[in-house]
Amino acid sequence: MEEITILHTNDLHSHFENWPKIRRFLMENKEKRSSDKSIFAVDLGDFVDRWHPLTEATDGQANVQLMNTVHYDAATIGNNEGVGNSKSQLNALYDDADFDVLLGNLFDPSTGERPTWTKTHKILKTPNNTKIGLIGLTAPFPLTYEPNGWDIRSVDDVLPTLISQVRPNCDVLILLSHLGIDQDMRIATNYPEIDILLGSHTHHLFRHGEKINRTQLSAAGKFGQYVGKVRILLEKGKIIDTSAEALPTEDFPTLPEDEAEIEGYLARGHRLLQEKKIAELPYEFSDRLNSSHPLIFEALEAVKKRGDTEASVLNTGLFIGTLSKGLVTEDDLHRVLPHPMHLIRVTLNGSDMDRLIREMEKNRHYLRKFSIMGMGFRGKIFGELCYSGISYDKETKTVYWNGQLLEPKKSYTITTVDHFLFIPFFPTIELAGEVDFLFPEFIRNVLGDYLRRYYSINKKQGIMNDRW
Repeated sequence: MEEITILHTNDLHSHFENWPKIRRFLMENKEKRSSDKSIFAVDLGDFVDRWHPLTEATDGQANVQLMNTVHYDAATIGNNEGVGNSKSQLNALYDDADFDVLLGNLFDPSTGERPTWTKTHKILKTPNNTKIGLIGLTAPFPLTYEPNGWDIRSVDDVLPTLISQVRPNCDVLILLSHLGIDQDMRIATNYPEIDILLGSHTHHLFRHGEKINRTQLSAAGKFGQYVGKVRILLEKGKIIDTSAEALPTEDFPTLPEDEAEIEGYLARGHRLLQEKKIAELPYEFSDRLNSSHPLIFEALEAVKKRGDTEASVLNTGLFIGTLSKGLVTEDDLHRVLPHPMHLIRVTLNGSDMDRLIREMEKNRHYLRKFSIMGMGFRGKIFGELCYSGISYDKETKTVYWNGQLLEPKKSYTITTVDHFLFIPFFPTIELAGEVDFLFPEFIRNVLGDYLRRYYSINKKQGIMNDRW
């Protein structure tokens, strides 16, 4: 008899508040290895999330250093690593990693090859010479991977080949999946060659595991609230039983120094970002619409310029705070715009643009106080919709483009955040729009470039004449 334990973390999203306990748990358990009991640890992606100042300041390098402390046996990436970084940032992210990154469905279109920092698979060996095959896949989002310089491929395009390559060479085949619960269920049904499927991405939790046919599934929620544990029993190299559970980290012991460590990550991140100066503001830019200088109006101008369009649309809920008069640093921008959102250009004919603005006006009152989570949004409520270059007459329900009536067949282009494409309130964007993603900047980077240009630290002169 032989027992193999696979411990897994997933979707930590830079929530380091649970990390000290997780680190101790993983390290202590890996030390319990013996001749008939093997213990391995893997991560399933989205360990990196730029909402945390230390992640932002180090382009995720600090996260990888933390991963190194527990000596993961392998990891795959999530969409926060894949599209939350520019191509150059992702290519450098794992330079100092002491673990293998397994990723079978990401390719560089310039070479047709997988990136050099990835491996297609890994074979782990136990003291009894049992061979454990590991493969990894991440959620394929062509809309965002392709404009970021990547060729992301679907599960069915790559998984059969991976299985044919690895399955004959191992006794146990494990998939590190950052694909989401629906894809995991489908894979477990259609690919019985996979013995263990470790799931993530949709933050689902299998408290005591799930089984589909003979495939054991495990999933451990989000933010390090759980650590996944899979137990595999073998006899003469053949699996005779599997089980899984998600262990609550709140039950792990807490040490007095943990809080200082957690706060230290925040303090270091803020300090590094504060060293990067952006602009000198002549007055306060407020997150309140009724203030003298609303921040959203500056952002609308910045977004228009980045998209090279005559109009832009944003919502006030994006702005989580005020930029004070005086020096602005990257820490300030990260504080008020923590979202990993990119910009999009949306081109519509006049009739469809009219319909889009009507959708926005119809939803305006509902969205004003609407609580929203996910899809890149890191705020609390959606807030008020604001236009630049567009106006709407509520009495006549007429849309104006820079003061002129829309022409039904003429093309019009706005710049906004990609979040508007993913939420269900403005279907015209997806159904009728020609959508171009603007990479690699987040909205805060676009605003930072704008402030740097028009509120130069050296000139200290307020708004420049060519702004308009």
